Amino acid sequence: MTDTHTLAPPDFAAARRHMIESQLRPSDVSDPVVIAAMAVTRREDFVPAAQKPLAYIDRAVPLDAGRVLNPALSTGLLLTRAELSGSQSVLLIAAGTGYTAALLAGIVAKVVAVENNRALVEHAKAALAGMANVTVIESALEQGHAANAPYDLIIIDGAVQQVPDAIIAQLADGGRLLAGVDENGVSRLASGRRDGDAFALVPFADTDIAPLAAFARPKSYSF
Repeated sequence: MTDTHTLAPPDFAAARRHMIESQLRPSDVSDPVVIAAMAVTRREDFVPAAQKPLAYIDRAVPLDAGRVLNPALSTGLLLTRAELSGSQSVLLIAAGTGYTAALLAGIVAKVVAVENNRALVEHAKAALAGMANVTVIESALEQGHAANAPYDLIIIDGAVQQVPDAIIAQLADGGRLLAGVDENGVSRLASGRRDGDAFALVPFADTDIAPLAAFARPKSYSF
């Protein structure tokens, strides 16, 4: 007789609790509303099937087409700094497979999630089905979605080298924008508030967040 062994399925609920206690709480993810959302949102539903065992590691998780699901710590810190409330209209740029959109949907009034990759859009729509306050839009990331502007909050879920004026124009006066910033290969999280025509991003935390090619500065040439 040949012995056979069946591997037990991963305990994702335990992994989610471990993520909160070992990755988030010790690292300034302190907003109880954000913690509560991350405690109930099934991160494993937002990665490809082959990557599900990696859903709760403390690093980026590979998605399709060279994109990644950013580390939970980066997402938690962005959402904590966002000071989320139930009345906000939020534009999420680089929605990926929809994880950050799902977190937002349980907290804010309305989420418009923009993604430029067709496969990721389809994954996001399937994973977010039933969340009536989320709209997934397939569009160029750097264009945002002006049709539903102005937004109280804009989150760019990745590191940028520049924020186009077209995106800032979609932010309500007094509204906030949060993103990663890519400074010579070093990633930081940053936030800024629009005050009339004035806007600037100010870094607030050093952490890993994947760069977004759509927001790279044009290369300069010397002769």
